[in-house]
Amino acid sequence: MNTPTFTFIDLFAGIGGFRLALNRLGGECLHFSEIHNDAINTYCNHFKEESSLNLGDITKVKSLPPHDILTAGVPCQSWSIAGKNLGFDDDRGQLWNDTLYLLNQSRPKAFIFENVKGLADPRNQGALSYILARIRQAGYFAKHFVLNSSDYGVPQDRVKVYIVGFLHEAYLQHFRLPAPQKITMKLADVLQSDVGKSSTPDIDTITDLFGNPVADKRRYRKLNGMNDFFLFNDIRNGPTTIHSWDGIEGINRIFLPRSEACLIQGFPPDFQLPESRSRWMKLVGNSVSVPVIQMLGQAIMDTGCLEGVVPCKVAA
Repeated sequence: MNTPTFTFIDLFAGIGGFRLALNRLGGECLHFSEIHNDAINTYCNHFKEESSLNLGDITKVKSLPPHDILTAGVPCQSWSIAGKNLGFDDDRGQLWNDTLYLLNQSRPKAFIFENVKGLADPRNQGALSYILARIRQAGYFAKHFVLNSSDYGVPQDRVKVYIVGFLHEAYLQHFRLPAPQKITMKLADVLQSDVGKSSTPDIDTITDLFGNPVADKRRYRKLNGMNDFFLFNDIRNGPTTIHSWDGIEGINRIFLPRSEACLIQGFPPDFQLPESRSRWMKLVGNSVSVPVIQMLGQAIMDTGCLEGVVPCKVAA
């Protein structure tokens, strides 16, 4: 077995996007933290890990063993533009405090935190400033970056906030993001030619909430695959409305098969996921873009912080 280049701990691990990226750079994962069963099972199956490696609920973790890099995909709903934007008023927003507590306790050489772009939105300026101030209070020097995955080899627009920090300021001064890359793999390169038609469910397969076939299919109409199925009526009273839609003949809404969904996030196409489409879509959709994390990890390594090489001061 090769000697690892560095060690890391993977908080809010999901299905392992951080780990996949840092493993590729020679890193060894000492522990991960995740509470959702589908994600835990997927993570352990892919990385051939025992569930005992899972630290579980981060709010109950009081200490971490020595490691070089701490990663955390802190739950993002509190800051999401699509959500209620409750921030620290949401219990999930408080998970930042738990993360920063463990950062202060464990003192890794560097860290990578990821969150939704809404965290950098002007309305959340106070929250982001608070997080950066807490990081500084813990003795770390950090910067936040708003990055689009499409600039780093991922064939989709996926804008996220990344916070990268170091225990010593000189390493942050030498931290450099590589220039955005020209996309070599486009979405068309990973899609099946007939993906829309093949993955749109047939009307005869529709079931109710209890899994029973729908008896009266007149309640539903298929609109050339553009809007899946319509509920025409139900048992409730409702106003009469008029709706119209523009359509393009022969164009279907695309439902990505698992392999394609994995590819556009930077996972291998054979990454093992649950059979249920709704379940694996949630897992992949909540994951980080692997190539972006790999790029950030490499940039951290390039500073020399993991070897303890002290860089020369950058001229003002």
